[in-house]
Amino acid sequence: MHSLFEHKADIGIRGIGKNAEEAFSEAAKAMLGIMIELKSVAKKEKIEIETKADSLENLLVEFLNEILFKMDAEEMIFSGAKVKEIKEANGKFSLKAELHGEKKNKRHKFMTEVKAATYSQLKAKEEKGKFVAECIVDV
Repeated sequence: MHSLFEHKADIGIRGIGKNAEEAFSEAAKAMLGIMIELKSVAKKEKIEIETKADSLENLLVEFLNEILFKMDAEEMIFSGAKVKEIKEANGKFSLKAELHGEKKNKRHKFMTEVKAATYSQLKAKEEKGKFVAECIVDV
């Protein structure tokens, strides 16, 4: 026998900006804000990242998951991300961004662990003169 049950393991995040770069940056900030009090993170170090995908929507997921990967790989926590550019060429999308933060330490109080950005309710498009980037993250 099998069955389904509801659980509260997901949170929707949304970034809104005047363009895709700003909206993606705000979506990253929303995701990071679930994990830690952003004001507690000093901007001591900068890490540059690049990612690619076959659509703008998928680029958002790849970008957010790259941030999570860097947090684990570099043992860092970030207060934000600044997307420098998003380009499209031959139907492929690429992104360059800077992550600002510091090494994890005891003074950081972690609130919720984000495991991954998902393709659920994924959106990256212009709406009513603003750009919206959103998805569900698995917590």
